[in-house]
Amino acid sequence: MADIAQPILYSFRRCPYAMRARMAVLASGEIVELREVVLRDKPAAMLAASAKGTVPVLVLGDGCVIDESLDIMLWALERSDPAGWLVPESGERADMLALIAACEAEFKPHLDGYKYAAKDAPEARLAARERASSFLDQLERRLADGTYLFGSRPTLGDVAIFPFIRQFAFVDRDWFSAAGPPRLAHWLDGFLQDRAFLDVMSKFAKWEPGKAPVLFGAAG
Repeated sequence: MADIAQPILYSFRRCPYAMRARMAVLASGEIVELREVVLRDKPAAMLAASAKGTVPVLVLGDGCVIDESLDIMLWALERSDPAGWLVPESGERADMLALIAACEAEFKPHLDGYKYAAKDAPEARLAARERASSFLDQLERRLADGTYLFGSRPTLGDVAIFPFIRQFAFVDRDWFSAAGPPRLAHWLDGFLQDRAFLDVMSKFAKWEPGKAPVLFGAAG
């Protein structure tokens, strides 16, 4: 594959994995060519780069491909980390990675059960919400010691987990606001109102070959 002018990031606006990758790219100050995809009509160029067919996919200038969202976050932040997301005030990077792994392995399956339960199966939805709550309680306990999960400022741990808590809360926003863990609700609201998150959630038209590139990041 020939060298390209900018790294290319295939993304889908509402995907939590793509969301956290975009947040890390923006925080790092890196610039990528953003290619917004429609998941029911995945572009051939993305599938040629990564047969997984899931977003995000980052194609680097030398043709190397990174197709795991956490790896994309680490790629961006290891190049530039002005806000210190990789250096928590409390704990170590390994602690953040362990919490992220627990989110993906323990919480995400129950989140999916809660979000996608059939409308005529309220018992299944409530059961999935209850099973997910143990992870939420773990985060709530962490927030008793600081504004964020690893201290007084956001870190990789917060940002990698936030999109999934957002997704959980939005299944039943009224319930989460009234009965969810209060510190976690406040933590979530802080991210939702942050200017950087609003920038990350800007809408872009579906990418098509031949279109002018959309730059995202420091100069996006």
